[in-house]
Amino acid sequence: MKEVVGVSLCLLGLACRYNGRAKKMRGLERFLERFSPLPFCPEQMGGLPTPRPPTQFFGGDGRAVLMGQARLINEEGRDVTDVMLKGSRMALSLVKLLGVKKLFLKEKSPCCGVNKVWIEGKLVEGCGLLKALVEREGLSIEVVVGDEF
Repeated sequence: MKEVVGVSLCLLGLACRYNGRAKKMRGLERFLERFSPLPFCPEQMGGLPTPRPPTQFFGGDGRAVLMGQARLINEEGRDVTDVMLKGSRMALSLVKLLGVKKLFLKEKSPCCGVNKVWIEGKLVEGCGLLKALVEREGLSIEVVVGDEF
């Protein structure tokens, strides 16, 4: 049986990103030979439509949101923090339920960002909500930038 790994849905080629497009991961066929993907999109799981207005952090990254110090606001000025938290928590629940030990996430995403996210109009070091939740729970899950391998 192949190892189950969590994968941002857009990396599998599904058009679920904010702009209604996909960001298919290079080497996908090779990837699927080694693993069984658990696809998810925290933003959709939280209830956001596709397409949707771009969203960025204000006050800090995903870690700051979990500490109540930052919010996620979309381009229209709507606070979508709670919706994105809901979806990220749902994705984390699936990951924990299936004992996933590796996540391939889409960089720069408010939910799936691994090392870089948009904060107040600038692309900076930081992480999205899902990685922040994994860290906060102390789970031994390897989090990988899926679109770079």
